[in-house]
Amino acid sequence: VQLQASGGGLVQAGGSLRLSCVASGSIFSLNTMGWYRQVPGKQREAVANITSGIRGVSTDYADSVKGRFTISRDNAKKGVYLQMNSLKPEDTAVYYCYVRNTEIATYLHYDYWGQGTLVTVSS
Repeated sequence: VQLQASGGGLVQAGGSLRLSCVASGSIFSLNTMGWYRQVPGKQREAVANITSGIRGVSTDYADSVKGRFTISRDNAKKGVYLQMNSLKPEDTAVYYCYVRNTEIATYLHYDYWGQGTLVTVSS
């Protein structure tokens, strides 16, 4: 699986950006797509994820982005999207998309990462 992320850029505080990530290759019926972010010198932080499986679709967000960011997916396009509103300078980071394919029978999982896209929020 290969992932191509796009949509980063420079925006003023309070502004919005939409990140996109499209996968090529096999996406399992049970899978999670999502976004992490990383600031140089700091650990990678989970931002949001969206899981699709036999129980439907569920989402999860970091507390720091709840109410401001919205994750969505388009299964036909194998895409995951992150709408980021009310951006803050502390949202500045490289954002990485990922896919976790999970085998239903064994729960073994396989993770794939995109190349990262830089989001810079100026104050």
